[in-house]
Amino acid sequence: MRAMILAAGRGERLRPITDAVPKSMVEVRGRRLIDRHLTMLARGGVDTVVINLDWLGEMIVEHVASGNRFGLNVVYSPEFGNVLETGGGIRRALSMLGEDPFWVVNADIYTDFDLLPEPLDSSLEASLVLVPKPAHKNRGDFELEAGRIRNAEAPRYTFSGIARYRPSFFANAPEGRYSVAPMLRQAADAGTLGGSLYEGLWEDVGTPERLEMLNC
Repeated sequence: MRAMILAAGRGERLRPITDAVPKSMVEVRGRRLIDRHLTMLARGGVDTVVINLDWLGEMIVEHVASGNRFGLNVVYSPEFGNVLETGGGIRRALSMLGEDPFWVVNADIYTDFDLLPEPLDSSLEASLVLVPKPAHKNRGDFELEAGRIRNAEAPRYTFSGIARYRPSFFANAPEGRYSVAPMLRQAADAGTLGGSLYEGLWEDVGTPERLEMLNC
């Protein structure tokens, strides 16, 4: 099983902290976010992880190296000077992610989530982990009904930044820079986007204020 950590972003909302360190290497409660993610993936049965790189990416490579100390094989997808966002970044790394469904994790979340052991339903192209809408967001992203994600006028749930995709989800996606969000909306309308709700520890480490709150 393979996975990808999206770590190329500049982390603008976390400045000035991210002026000196990439967002994936920010420490929460004494541990770097990327270390938590790699441990979570290894614990969930992942053997190969792709990490995309841009801002201060050489620090990530130096810290993670081959991934051997996490029990993983880590490879890198450099985007230096040409950040491709979520959709374009995954599309570019597709050849390294194999032919089976793979996990994708945003680098700037803090969670104790455990990867779901069950296989991806054959009728689904992707599946998202949702969380209750946090207080700092004005509205949620999606609704969840009987294991299927729907677009809604007043969605209750927020995309956690943890997802599982079939490679075919990106089969017709172009190369270049774009967000995966419109593709998820389309899949929700088509009924091919599954989901689950996680109500445990989760936080978007998006601002210095939220980071400070977590470290209190």
